[in-house]
Amino acid sequence: MSGLLASAPTLRIGPLALDVPVVLAPMAGITNTAFRRLCREYGAGLYVSEMITSRALVERNATTMRLIQHHESETPRSIQLYGVDPVTVAEAVRIIVSEDHADHVDLNFGCPVPKVTKKGGGAALPWKLGLFRDIVEGAVKAAGDVPLTIKMRKGIDDDHLTYLEAGRIAEGAGVASVALHARTAAQFYSGQADWSAITKLKEIVTSVPVLGNGDIWSADDAVRMMSETGCDGVVVGRGCLGRPWLFGELASAFGAETPAVDADLGFVARAFRRHAELLVEFFEDEGRGCRDIRKHVAWYFKGYPVGGETRASLATASTLDEIDELLAELPLDAPYPGAAAEGQRGRAGTPKRPALPDRWLESRDLDVAESREIAAAELHHSGG
Repeated sequence: MSGLLASAPTLRIGPLALDVPVVLAPMAGITNTAFRRLCREYGAGLYVSEMITSRALVERNATTMRLIQHHESETPRSIQLYGVDPVTVAEAVRIIVSEDHADHVDLNFGCPVPKVTKKGGGAALPWKLGLFRDIVEGAVKAAGDVPLTIKMRKGIDDDHLTYLEAGRIAEGAGVASVALHARTAAQFYSGQADWSAITKLKEIVTSVPVLGNGDIWSADDAVRMMSETGCDGVVVGRGCLGRPWLFGELASAFGAETPAVDADLGFVARAFRRHAELLVEFFEDEGRGCRDIRKHVAWYFKGYPVGGETRASLATASTLDEIDELLAELPLDAPYPGAAAEGQRGRAGTPKRPALPDRWLESRDLDVAESREIAAAELHHSGG
């Protein structure tokens, strides 16, 4: 590792003090209790839930109420909410706080998914400054002593940036930190993140921590981002897919005492098996847990000598015993393959023209028709 901080400052998010300035980004279908527990076993930081739809929480949807639960080993507990209606978002926050579901609440304003942005939600929402202010101020008030934070993107596209104004508004509303994914909605996950935007946000938002997100594929990247931008911490998303031990490497890079990682194939196989085991426990169903681990196969074994037939078999296994038999056939003493296992992981895609409501960009204010339209944006989508 070329970058190393002998001692990183403790990251404080309201009353929460994190040993290392690292946050796991919410990812749909990924950051459930099983994955959060696994990442925590390797490292330290704040591990955020999958994005929860405010309306579904207020209506006490059974699946949603299950998703907001945490294992007893998880502390501090963190939940991310998504919503477009100030009243609904505030009520969702009140439920979380009054029923003691979490120690930290985050609001997502970074989702680039067309089904959300075309209704004015996600990364499109901060364009409407009044609506953004109402949601954040109401949520902060509802949260009380529980720290409330936001995560956002640079804006809709390069001609319609929102992050500096949104950062000022959020800071003024009393949020505990602001996180920026340094891409626009138009970029989706393509190209390179613009870390200079994190620097600019840090210059504007001075009273609370600013966290950077985008293109952190290694601990070196995290150290470099903090050094180059002056940000107070990092948010890690796709870089940990199939590499939950990245959080151990991050902790070590920031001066914490963690075991050294030798990610030979045996180590990776054990991590994959542990992940499957935790998914089975989470779903309380062996078949469902083994089905859920299938999407992780390519990420875990990227660059390793695991043949296509074995990968296909792991991606169809329906029991832990089947997984054990397949893993036992691997050359477990195969060394870490270096560059072949590193770099970008997960979806990237290509730039897209953001899907927006009609005439959305004509005004920074929300009219009556638009107010009705965005109410349909509270869907089960995540990202940012």
